[in-house]
Amino acid sequence: MNAIKQLFGGNTRQFGMIFALVALVLYFQWKTGGVILTPDNVINLINGYSYILILAIGMVLVIIAGHIDLSVGSVAAFVGIVVALTMRDWGLPWYMGIVVGLVLGALIGAWQGFFVAYVGIPAFIVTLAGMLLFRGANQYFGKSLTVPVSTDFQYIGAGYLPEIGPDTGYNNLTLLIGFIVVAALIWGELRGRRKAVALGSDVKPLWVTVVKLVVLCGVVLYATYLFATGRPGTSFPVPGIILGFLVLGYGFISARTTIGRHVYAVGGNRHAAALSGVKSKRTDFLVILNMAVLAGLAGMIFVARSNASGPSDGVGWELDAIAAVFIGGAAVTGGVGTVVGSMIGGLVMAVLNNGLYLMGVGSDMSQIIKGLVLLAAVVFDVYNKSQGKASFIGLMMKRLGGRDNPDLAVAEPLKDAIKVES
Repeated sequence: MNAIKQLFGGNTRQFGMIFALVALVLYFQWKTGGVILTPDNVINLINGYSYILILAIGMVLVIIAGHIDLSVGSVAAFVGIVVALTMRDWGLPWYMGIVVGLVLGALIGAWQGFFVAYVGIPAFIVTLAGMLLFRGANQYFGKSLTVPVSTDFQYIGAGYLPEIGPDTGYNNLTLLIGFIVVAALIWGELRGRRKAVALGSDVKPLWVTVVKLVVLCGVVLYATYLFATGRPGTSFPVPGIILGFLVLGYGFISARTTIGRHVYAVGGNRHAAALSGVKSKRTDFLVILNMAVLAGLAGMIFVARSNASGPSDGVGWELDAIAAVFIGGAAVTGGVGTVVGSMIGGLVMAVLNNGLYLMGVGSDMSQIIKGLVLLAAVVFDVYNKSQGKASFIGLMMKRLGGRDNPDLAVAEPLKDAIKVES
């Protein structure tokens, strides 16, 4: 047990959701006769759930700031139908369609953010109104019809990395990405270890570092193998590439930038943050604006994968995104959560959906099971906090971010959590 604590850096319960994800994968691998970890299924899993994971990135920042956004599904659907119509009726090229979608998402976000931040209406009410408004707008402009999109546009939602270089029997670009990720993991771990030694900090035993790297690199290499060995014409999906860049970018923004610290500070204690110089209204405005932009992107990716925009797009997406965030360890009261944690929560829901589908479980029981999983995750998180413990995902991220990790920053004095702009 002591060895496990040294390896993971603390109480093993902090890794509850990662263990749950692994357990789900192994369980469904057994129950489906090995289907869950076949290349085609893993590729379809990322392709089919990437838009929800993109929504979860924006939603975690909204929830950390102490708000909730119920309009994301309707905004995604509205942006999707507008982009499809403009490309069909105005003859816009696919890249201009993407620009139109992102700009429209920003305008919607600015409109909703104005009412939340500067008028003072709770985000729950504003986005509930937005959910109804943009759902109706989607059906009004699209006349409740299906609007197809061009083949070029479909690439962002259903495309794969191309084949390049010699014929190795694998997708070479996918292999290259996998090797780059492995190299980055090794470099980052060793760099952190060297820094700790130089600063005279406590350093984990070398065997802990080696075992950790072996496990992480093993997982990455196995995933690389699965993505690189799919049926002919497939490889790592383009939506997965987009998602990866977003996770890296927003992970950096939330943990290493002033605006990211402000989001945590506002969600943790709005009044104390304001007294410390944080512009809470601007922070609220930006998180709502950002959420709508990501909703627009998610809507376009879904439309591209579906080959068309339809009147039922976006229904229930906000609930899936919110569930991913809370399962990933965000606090219902705000101030706590991570982008990576939300991705873990989203993958738990994705594997659960996929596994139940492969087992032939009906939609009724699937909904019941997902509801119980969400309730259990939130109850566990609330119980931990009532005992004076941090969120298990927050604790999990401790070793990844050190004192710069947002979950830790909100638990420290405000002087460590807030950087006041000059």
